[in-house]
Amino acid sequence: MSDIHVAPLTWGTGKQTFEMFLEPTCPFSNKAFNKLDSFLAEAGEDQVTVTIHLQSQPWHMYSSVIVRCILAAASLPEGREAARKVLQAVADHREEFEFEDHCRGANMDTTPQQIIQRIEDYSGVRLAKAFDNPALQKAIKRHAKYGRQNGIHVSPTFMVNGLTTTLGSGDSISTWVQALSA
Repeated sequence: MSDIHVAPLTWGTGKQTFEMFLEPTCPFSNKAFNKLDSFLAEAGEDQVTVTIHLQSQPWHMYSSVIVRCILAAASLPEGREAARKVLQAVADHREEFEFEDHCRGANMDTTPQQIIQRIEDYSGVRLAKAFDNPALQKAIKRHAKYGRQNGIHVSPTFMVNGLTTTLGSGDSISTWVQALSA
């Protein structure tokens, strides 16, 4: 397979930037991700550009497989919206992609292929073929490198206009909006 285009996970068109570094199976990242629409509505889609960067973390055992699924979806014709469906499917069924205490449980016998199939079933996005494209690795490395360059080590982490903040997933949407004008 050849090079592919992976759509940026970006919503809104404003000059202000709000970047979210998320691990797809992290409950706190899911909480933040589920605020995306409300945040865009309150801040104004014409006032802010929100970008999601995927922050794979090794203690979430299938993190790298799921990150690759999301970026594979972003390489499909539906681009970021397909990726968003995958993100939402994982968020909605988070427990089915995790391990108890990050080391045991029902997923001990689950294969990466079964994870891909589970994501396809929940999201309705057929991504197995795109997942298999070696060129996808460039996008995965780009997400990891950008996080490292900005000192991001945990999820969720937020950057406002290029600066890392102390915002958290538990903060109100109005607190996030206020951070744009700080």
